[in-house]
Amino acid sequence: QLQLVESGGGLVQAGDSLRLSCVGSGRAFSSYVLGWFRQAPGGEREFVSRISPSGEVTEYSDSVKGRFTISRNNGQNTVDLQMLSLKPEDTAVYYCAASRQVTTLAKGYSSWGQGTQVTVSS
Repeated sequence: QLQLVESGGGLVQAGDSLRLSCVGSGRAFSSYVLGWFRQAPGGEREFVSRISPSGEVTEYSDSVKGRFTISRNNGQNTVDLQMLSLKPEDTAVYYCAASRQVTTLAKGYSSWGQGTQVTVSS
């Protein structure tokens, strides 16, 4: 099973930027679709972004499109999420995840990190 560890979360003010990173270990990292999800208190786990194994295809939820950028470095076994113009509504625990499928559904991802807290104050 692929092991994933997120980092980079923290407390920021509205309008600030933050970069999240996720490091994977295990076999065939470069063969996985990688995604970012988030979960606010009392909320469900929500799709944020995904990136294809090669890094050539990306997808974003409407709520973050134009503000967030996903990228990966298969040589380093990492996937990043650059978050710009953060809003209080972005406050959540952010998780990276890996899938053998092309999907935006959490149930399609077989490996998950532990999560990193992002808090955006107003």
